[in-house]
Amino acid sequence: MKFRLGCALVASALFAMSGAVSAAPIVVKFSHVVAEGTPKGKAALKFKEVAEKKLPGKVEVQVFPSSQLFGDGKEIEALLLGDVHFIAPSLSKFDRFTKKLQVYDLPFMFPSVAALDKFQQGSVGQELLNVMRNKNLQGLAYWHNGMKHLSTNKDSLKRPEDVKGIKFRIQPSDVLEAQFRAVGANPPKMAFSEVYQALQTGVVDGQENTWSNIFSQKFFEVQKTIAETNHGVVDYMVVTNAKWWDGLPADVRKGLKEAMDEATTFGNGLAAEINASARQKVVASGKTKIQSLDKADIAAWKKAMEPVWKKFEPGIGKDLIDAAQKAGD
Repeated sequence: MKFRLGCALVASALFAMSGAVSAAPIVVKFSHVVAEGTPKGKAALKFKEVAEKKLPGKVEVQVFPSSQLFGDGKEIEALLLGDVHFIAPSLSKFDRFTKKLQVYDLPFMFPSVAALDKFQQGSVGQELLNVMRNKNLQGLAYWHNGMKHLSTNKDSLKRPEDVKGIKFRIQPSDVLEAQFRAVGANPPKMAFSEVYQALQTGVVDGQENTWSNIFSQKFFEVQKTIAETNHGVVDYMVVTNAKWWDGLPADVRKGLKEAMDEATTFGNGLAAEINASARQKVVASGKTKIQSLDKADIAAWKKAMEPVWKKFEPGIGKDLIDAAQKAGD
């Protein structure tokens, strides 16, 4: 009798332990390279909040900002290895996986974030989220930051000739490299986390970025001039490991996708506000000069960068370029 009771108790305990193990939440690691106060940083925190609310006890989302876990040179590799589950790299980072996404780096392609959003939410933009599945990368959403501007340690930054021979840090993108070579600049590729020190020490003379990144990374403190060029966009694709994503329980995958959609709406809605506020703070600091460009100045930049479009059209596809242009009409 005692033996049977003991066995029953042991079995009950094992069953309880088994239940506890099976009920352990799925840990979801979200790694990114920017500060929490940026549009991407705030959207990532919103995703955590909504996901854990929709899937109580089923998921635990851990967010690692500012390259705490992986820098932008390693995060895609980490995702493919399964060391993280969500990353949100700049669209520029994907050109080694597909040439189609290079459309987003073409200079002066999108006149505004609104035009960019229109293209991305259309059928062509949505199809691009799936273009890297054969490389085990599943796109889930586009997250906006804003329009790019140029900054430098020089006094003038109005015309293409002002950047001839100077070193501009770029992301690892062939299009961006060609963009700066078209105006006679020297564009070394460099991780985002290294840019401030490189600007401070003169390893590079300038960079291109949004107001939120220029402010949050304190680039304005080590640059004499910022030109409001609006020559491109900094935009991100939230991607996950396709095999991991497909292998999730259906209810978890559905809840995470719904949380991602909410976080996307939230973060993209904040982007313009955060960039406007960052610009005001840079102006108030008095540490850098902001140059406005007139129509003739912008026309000069566009003309100088025209060859970039012709060079990359075969890889991107003329139909895709036309569709992106139509969104800005």
